[in-house]
Amino acid sequence: MHDFVAIGDIVTDTFIRLKDASVHCDIDREKCTITMPFGEKIPFDSAEDVYAVGNSPNAAVSAARLGLSSALIADLGDDALGKECLAALESNKVDVGLVKTHAGHTTNHHYVLWYEDDRTILVKHEAYEYKLPEFAPPKWLYLSSLGEDTLDYHRQIVEYLNRHPETSLAFQPGTFQINMGRELKEVYARTAIFFCNIAEAEKILGINTLGKEELLKRMRELGPKIVVLTDGPSGAYAYDGREVISQKPFPDTKPPLERTGAGDAFASTTVAALALGHDLLTALSWGAVNSMSVVQQVGAQKGLLTREGIERLLK
Repeated sequence: MHDFVAIGDIVTDTFIRLKDASVHCDIDREKCTITMPFGEKIPFDSAEDVYAVGNSPNAAVSAARLGLSSALIADLGDDALGKECLAALESNKVDVGLVKTHAGHTTNHHYVLWYEDDRTILVKHEAYEYKLPEFAPPKWLYLSSLGEDTLDYHRQIVEYLNRHPETSLAFQPGTFQINMGRELKEVYARTAIFFCNIAEAEKILGINTLGKEELLKRMRELGPKIVVLTDGPSGAYAYDGREVISQKPFPDTKPPLERTGAGDAFASTTVAALALGHDLLTALSWGAVNSMSVVQQVGAQKGLLTREGIERLLK
């Protein structure tokens, strides 16, 4: 039995650090575009492969680094990238016994266009035949990004949870799950704690004019016992049906290097802290610390802290 089992797609990220580009934003910086010369050869600064990432692998590594017994349920190809991903997970003490390798398939490979301290990610999810394996019920199941055409797979996950009411579900939807919206109503109804950002919540609900408190309440009406909405530099807000809790960002020890994985670190660390017996307020503060740490490194996992590291910074 594991403390923490994450379900979601696994990816290799290739970070390409750009030199010749520019960013253009609207007045509120809500919508930005990156511009590069078209039809030309563009010099770049560096490139680096980061294996075994993605929302759920990041969460599994985060939980393992915090001392939980952690496993990942994911699908990958029988190629060189797949082998590198398995090796990377094992080196981080994540149980890979539930990861399925598909013969004749390739492993998900994304390209991260890294400019200044932020990034744009080119994504492509391979089409796998998803089937939930049998496994002992963990304390926490952590569900995040899956590819398109996975509605039946989500039903399998709900059926598993219904058979094991002792398992709590954390749900941090990826792009395609956000687009599914209320089609995942059974998942929302079974969720103990839910994470997304403000814009994603508006997309799920199909609205864009509500204040934060009303947005939290509307999201909770979908079923989650606790809703956590992140709001970039403003921090995060949580609602448990009784009160709204505000969590400010933890101060950066130095300017961020790049921001990949900040949301994953915040959500997964909050869940790990709950699994360790902390209350919600403490758990959110742990998430804020780990989110700050991750953006000091390239990729979503290098900066993840141990329990002792988080407690030292909070002290």
